[in-house]
Amino acid sequence: MQSTDTLTDTSVLDSLLRGEMSAVETYRQAIDKFAGEPQIEQLRGFQRDHRDAADKLWHHIEKHGGKPSEGSGAWGAFAKAVTGSAKLFGDTAALKALKEGEEHGLKEYQDALEDSKLPADCRELIQGFLGKQRQHITAIDQLMKQV
Repeated sequence: MQSTDTLTDTSVLDSLLRGEMSAVETYRQAIDKFAGEPQIEQLRGFQRDHRDAADKLWHHIEKHGGKPSEGSGAWGAFAKAVTGSAKLFGDTAALKALKEGEEHGLKEYQDALEDSKLPADCRELIQGFLGKQRQHITAIDQLMKQV
């Protein structure tokens, strides 16, 4: 008999993992853009949050018998293109690209929680990420007012 905490299809978690890996890459680009500016430490903190979330998702996928993705996939390529373009147009555009990524991530987490097959421990993990996503969005709004 299968445990209720076993997830046979880890694709939802893997999709979230790819999004987090994309966020880490996107913040790396933004950090390069903001080198020497006061916003950089806050952006580094956001990048760490996404790296930590990716790490937790990675281990959670393995715990549930899945094989985590090695890269961010198509979403990562799109995010790189958007952030790369935004870097050319200035600080506000780069911050808007980061905010859009954070809002997309928030929606992905909310959508994942609607999956009725998601075990309780996966729901708990995902719910733990929602607060950080919301904090990032609010903080980026504040940063945009400063630039």
